[in-house]
Amino acid sequence: MPQEQSFQHHAKLDPLTHYVLVPIFFVNMIVATVWAWQHRTHHPLHNAWMIVMATALLLLTAKLRFYALGNQNRIIRLEERLRLASLCTPSELVELDSLTTRQLIALRFASNPELPALARRAVRENLEPKAIKAAIQSWRADHQRV
Repeated sequence: MPQEQSFQHHAKLDPLTHYVLVPIFFVNMIVATVWAWQHRTHHPLHNAWMIVMATALLLLTAKLRFYALGNQNRIIRLEERLRLASLCTPSELVELDSLTTRQLIALRFASNPELPALARRAVRENLEPKAIKAAIQSWRADHQRV
């Protein structure tokens, strides 16, 4: 059972990515570099290629993670815009149109009753995501974020 989400406990790590793939590829890059250095006089092209491939694997892991987070951010932005549209008046939506993606992502944790007021405050005071999350009184968990 997942831990109850709150301002203090809402970040989520992907164990396969953070604790398996990234460390393996990072160690692989170090091993390839050390091996290439120790054998620098034999097969220099092969040694360089091992370093290039080790670096590429590490960068690929990071890039795939950033793509997934980017897509999630777009989906959250859409969900929160739809939620605001159902909870706010058209005149309020005009003001709330200036919410940034980062603000919308932070607002996803606010309950429906407090969302419109907190969104207006976020716009008027240009609140950072951390301040928005700290201001939430009734936390709405998001267990699908990876």
